[in-house]
Amino acid sequence: MLISNKLHTVKDRIQVKIKKLTFIDLFAGCGGLSEGFLQSENFEALAHVEWEMPMISTLRNRLVERWCHSEEDALKRVIHFDIQKTSELINGKWDNETLNSYSSTNHKLIQEKGLRGLIGNQKVNLIIGGPPCQAYSIAGRAQDKNSMKDDYRNYLFESFVKVVAEFEPEVFVFENVPGLLSAMPGSKPVTERIYEAFNEIGYEIRKPDLLKKSVYTASELGVPQKRNRVIIIGVKKSTKISLEELYGELDRLKKNIKTKNVHDAIGHLPKFRPLKKQKKVNGKNISHELVEVGSLKFHDARFHNERDVVIFKNWLKNKMNDSSSQNKIAFYNDLMKKNSNHAKYRNLEWDKPSPTIVAHLYKDGLMFIHPDINQARSITVKEAALLQSFPDDFEFIGSQGFAFKMIGNAVPPEMAKNIASAISQKLKAK
Repeated sequence: MLISNKLHTVKDRIQVKIKKLTFIDLFAGCGGLSEGFLQSENFEALAHVEWEMPMISTLRNRLVERWCHSEEDALKRVIHFDIQKTSELINGKWDNETLNSYSSTNHKLIQEKGLRGLIGNQKVNLIIGGPPCQAYSIAGRAQDKNSMKDDYRNYLFESFVKVVAEFEPEVFVFENVPGLLSAMPGSKPVTERIYEAFNEIGYEIRKPDLLKKSVYTASELGVPQKRNRVIIIGVKKSTKISLEELYGELDRLKKNIKTKNVHDAIGHLPKFRPLKKQKKVNGKNISHELVEVGSLKFHDARFHNERDVVIFKNWLKNKMNDSSSQNKIAFYNDLMKKNSNHAKYRNLEWDKPSPTIVAHLYKDGLMFIHPDINQARSITVKEAALLQSFPDDFEFIGSQGFAFKMIGNAVPPEMAKNIASAISQKLKAK
């Protein structure tokens, strides 16, 4: 009996020791941000909210296959919903329109009791998320005749604020593109709107004129990619957690991280070669074949016509990446008999981090030419995922196009993991 009691005491101590911090993930996508926080082994997820179904299916599958959730629990925790209906998201009691839109894709508990019913009395330590960035991106504004000033996505941060106000976490992490710093919908900088909104509910973030200090490059945080993002950390004023100490811990951590390049990420993958004669298999056009026998999931060369294959070889042979912008534009215009003002091609380079992996990859891969001239192709889904630091066993549910889209829109998991590690150090110390 004495031995049994001693063992029970040790077990209790272990359980107390490994108790994890909790988070809710908003605008979760396919789960890049969640993946990083879970990988840190310091956090457990209470809920994830997303509105695109392929991303929902991918995240639910990941929770089951990697993070040991039951299918029912994954259905309950990964919520398919439009976050703009914030009150219904939090409280449930969906109206008929909402039920018709989402009831078949969600657990009944969420329909009836919402996030509040799912969370119950559990403490929420952290809320994370990155509202869609297209309305804040400089490229997006340049292509819209009204600079996206009327785009509803400019104001999705308000839903993030409402969820923070409801669950009162000690800290939140709000990720977005650097274009956020210059976005001005409704004749007022969005950074001012964000600062005022969080200040009003009792949270401190860096003031708008200091947010430039909050821009981090993914390659500084373990990702083989030059991807700049604004990381807005907020702290609840009443907790007395130092905002600058959180940033300081992240800055300290990044000093010890080795930069990775394209070769580190994808140099080991099976190689392809262009077919001498392109063919069609089961109704699908095929332009490349594997050099080696066998195949790898998500590592399928997308189809490129014979003209593109020749263009890729010439681009790499002439080292066009090193040319002037004018020459790059001329390369495209001369070949295609066009009059574009933008370069259309770019190749990855083995000894450097990748440029930003973007959702546009679902349309074409012309700006992501593989660095091996003998392969003469753009990157595969597997290569895009590894350059985003997704684990090798991560599965994407849906078409090839949707896989590229969800990868491009995701927060790189390794970047998220390091942010999680920095934050957990200070929260645990508290």
